[in-house]
Amino acid sequence: MRPSKSLRASLSHLDARGKARMVDVTHKPITHRVAVARGEVHLSTKAIRLIQENQLAKGDALAVARIAGIQAAKKTSELIPLCHPLSLTDIDVSFQLQIPQLRTSSTGVIMVESRISCTGPTGVEMEALTAVAIACLTLYDMVKSVDRSATISNIRLTEKRGGKSGTFRRKT
Repeated sequence: MRPSKSLRASLSHLDARGKARMVDVTHKPITHRVAVARGEVHLSTKAIRLIQENQLAKGDALAVARIAGIQAAKKTSELIPLCHPLSLTDIDVSFQLQIPQLRTSSTGVIMVESRISCTGPTGVEMEALTAVAIACLTLYDMVKSVDRSATISNIRLTEKRGGKSGTFRRKT
C-alpha cells in the first residue's frame, strides 16, 4: 500500500511515489552538531569483576569495545542505508561499571555512552546510537564465555545539539 500524498510530503525519506530515498541536504546550513547516546549491558557480577580486573581470556574488554564503537560510528553510513557519510570531528566512547555492593544481587551493569561531533549539514544521532550498539555487542562477545545470560538494553539517544531542530535532551 502506497502512503497518501500528504504523508509522503511529511516524510523526508520518501520520494513523490512513496519510494525510499536519501534526503538531499545540499542546501542545509553547515553547523556544529553533537549527539550523545547511551545503552546498558547487564551481566553477572563475576563477568563484570573479570572486566574490571582485566582478567577475561579475550583481553581488555573495555578497550576492545571502545575501539569497536569508534569504528562503528565511522562506518554508520555503510551500515544504515539512508544515512549520509559524515566527516566526524570527535568520537568518544566511555563506560561506567556498576557493581552491586550488596550480595543480594548477582548482576551488575556496564553503562555505555558515546558522544559524537561533526560540523556538517546533518546530525550525528545515528552515529552515536551505532557506536553504543556495537560497543554493547562487543562487550557481550567478550564475556559470553563466562556469562551467556548477559543482556543488552535501553539503547537510546539522550542528547542532540545543532541544526534546524535545535537541542534535545531526554528527560529520563
